[in-house]
Amino acid sequence: VQLVESGGGMVQPGGSLRLSCAASGFTIGTYGMKWVRQAPGKGPDWVSTVLRSGATYYADSVKGRFTISRDNAKNTVYLQINNLKPEDTALYYCARLGSPVRGQGTQVTVSS
Repeated sequence: VQLVESGGGMVQPGGSLRLSCAASGFTIGTYGMKWVRQAPGKGPDWVSTVLRSGATYYADSVKGRFTISRDNAKNTVYLQINNLKPEDTALYYCARLGSPVRGQGTQVTVSS
């Protein structure tokens, strides 16, 4: 079982990125999945969840700017992040609900 994130980078405020989380060893369509971020010196901060049903949930701090989606055929979960702010700077990682399974993360840095 493995999760591999990609798509991070350094962007200016107001920019956009699309993060990907490729799963192997299990089928994402049979699990809920989530994105979590961790800023330097801080604890993990839940960002968004997509359930098996397709229902999506977001932290208030990202609502309206972030969109979680899932491509079952590619066994990949995405996080589209728009209108980035400096406070969005963090290591973003995906995880399977109800499991310690998580990826290593991809760094997002927002700076002018």
